[in-house]
Amino acid sequence: MPRRPLIAVLGCPNTGKSTVFNRLTGLRQRTGNYPGVTVEKITGVARLGKHEVELVDLPGTYSLAADGPESGITLDVVLGMAEGIPRPDALLLVADATNLRRSLYLFSQTRELGLPVAVALNMQDVAKRQGETLDAQALAGQLLAPVAPMTANRGKGIQGLRSILQRLLAGSAAPAAAIMPEVREEAAKMRTNLGTPAPEIPCLERAIIDTGGEFERRLLESGGQKAREVLETTRGRLHRQAGRESLQSREARRRYGQVDEWLAGIGVPGRAAGPARTGWVERMVSHPVTGPIVFLAVMSAVFQAVFAWATPLMDAISTFFEDAGALALATLPAGALSSLLIDGLWSGVGAVVVFVPQIVFLFALVLFLEDCGYMARASFLMDRLLRICGLSGQSFIPLLSGFACAVPAIMATRVVGDRRARLATIVAIPLMTCSARLPVYALLISGFVPPAYYLNGWINLHGLILLGLYLLGIAGGAASAFLTRRIALRGAGASFFMEMPPFRWPNARVLALKLTAKVRVFLTRAGTVIAAACVMIWALGYFPRSDLIANDFANRRADLAVLAEEPADMQTRLRRLNAEERAAQLEYSLLGRVGKTIEPVFRPLGWDWRVSASVVAGFPAREVVIGVMGTVYALGSESEDSVGLRERLQASRWPDGRPVFTLAMALGLLVFYAFALQCVSTVAVIGRETNSWRWAAGAWIYMSGFAWLAGMLTYQVAA
Repeated sequence: MPRRPLIAVLGCPNTGKSTVFNRLTGLRQRTGNYPGVTVEKITGVARLGKHEVELVDLPGTYSLAADGPESGITLDVVLGMAEGIPRPDALLLVADATNLRRSLYLFSQTRELGLPVAVALNMQDVAKRQGETLDAQALAGQLLAPVAPMTANRGKGIQGLRSILQRLLAGSAAPAAAIMPEVREEAAKMRTNLGTPAPEIPCLERAIIDTGGEFERRLLESGGQKAREVLETTRGRLHRQAGRESLQSREARRRYGQVDEWLAGIGVPGRAAGPARTGWVERMVSHPVTGPIVFLAVMSAVFQAVFAWATPLMDAISTFFEDAGALALATLPAGALSSLLIDGLWSGVGAVVVFVPQIVFLFALVLFLEDCGYMARASFLMDRLLRICGLSGQSFIPLLSGFACAVPAIMATRVVGDRRARLATIVAIPLMTCSARLPVYALLISGFVPPAYYLNGWINLHGLILLGLYLLGIAGGAASAFLTRRIALRGAGASFFMEMPPFRWPNARVLALKLTAKVRVFLTRAGTVIAAACVMIWALGYFPRSDLIANDFANRRADLAVLAEEPADMQTRLRRLNAEERAAQLEYSLLGRVGKTIEPVFRPLGWDWRVSASVVAGFPAREVVIGVMGTVYALGSESEDSVGLRERLQASRWPDGRPVFTLAMALGLLVFYAFALQCVSTVAVIGRETNSWRWAAGAWIYMSGFAWLAGMLTYQVAA
């Protein structure tokens, strides 16, 4: 069966590229990753007349200068060098009618690749409101390429675009004359010297022009010392021809000169073209005084939504899983199978699904702020502060997302172009206080920190400690990024270039499509890992079973049936015996043995084997530790509530009668959890997003080591 024709959709960020793609494909799209990299691949099917075509939505980029993995992928796809994707039959470039000069710079590079190109001239409504009238036919005559005027967020012009794409696929295109012919000649010579395939000549051009770019890195990795020598010789020869002007400056000057000629041909002053400001709103959000105030207000609203508004939905989901689990447990016969299904698999799935409301609120608000244009302003406001840590404003949104969940936050670092800054951001995110830490914080603070009030009750000690833990996480993340950039990832600070998009009202349908795709990715990638890990922890805590313990408690239950006088008292004591049997079996299990084995390691922190076992079991997800503590401390499911657990922890004793959970020990445990990387899905995502398990293992080792040291010092000082 012949394959469908393939059209690649590309464009600058904030041009409405994804909106055009979604209008053409609707819900018939798939999300994945390009092989070997972590750049998201979005493909879909569009109907053009009686035929269907495949569309691939390429990452937004300002030019084909490969300054990061996303622009590198764009060039790979259009050249047919991306694994698993054939070379496109045509290209669709989405241009912003309010900032046409920037989009036409990318078009001037794209037209040299030898593929038919069409231009979707988007945001016509905004251009008209700004008093700009663009003649699409005249522009098509200048570009020698079809142009479709449209307003994608309202669906206007989509049918015209479909017709243009139909005609585009039926035709052919010859490559336009190169704007940098001397570089193309040198790239051809390099191909002869290095033996690279002919289609890679545009990549060699980018390697020559873009010092420190993606294709220079690839060339040096594959060609070694010979490639380095040939590249330096080639650049030297071109620099001698150009005098003092850099190759990047020469390319920009020539391409913008060509773009200005095109715009002049349709009566538009090229250098004056640009996005219009949005009056008082723009002045307020960008002002050095009011800007930070607006930023704090917006971020407070986001946190309120993530941490408060999602609570009723989370409680409802949690109640559903608990009630369904209890019903299934009462229905299924007792034994390993029912325990696996309920305690292992069902609890593992519930541990993931319960956080979906927070993820939905976070993604929805962040996507809204991004699409309306505010996040670009917020990133610039934070850029100066983040540069102290060796990061840039691009790291702001991923770090902010880390306060809800580190998994999608680490995935969001794909927007950070500089590789060193991206890796440093990934390492810093797990130290942000995610929502999974809150159950542990709430349990320990309310159970072991004495209540105290200040300023006539307006401020309480519990709230101050919780705030301090959040600030401790922020400080730890900043220090982690700073040290990572100074020790492991030395190099110049990342440049931060972002064009300010105009403020616009986001399209609800497009937001819904993006939100659905992101939540689906979270559930499939993070959920499966956590569910599998919880099943593994269940197996460690369930096997092996001791017949001696089972027989002993069977005899004790039989004695209880004979001696008990009141039925209610008998039921209470029977539940307590059942809970004690589970605790005894857990101590006998592999998990209990591991806890006893590692107890000497954590003894300096004031932990006994039960706390150690709980921490080991909490590695899949931090919130798991609460349920594990309930089992370890002989609390049955009938009474497994936070108050009962606090009382049991307060009553736990060492063999000599000393309490295990003192204020000093609880403070040390809080500090430990503030720094420890107790989340297997976060470790897995770090490995996947860095394409290296060394980064994942290194992050886990250093964070666990630092958490142990900080917890130990806190306990020893406070004791």
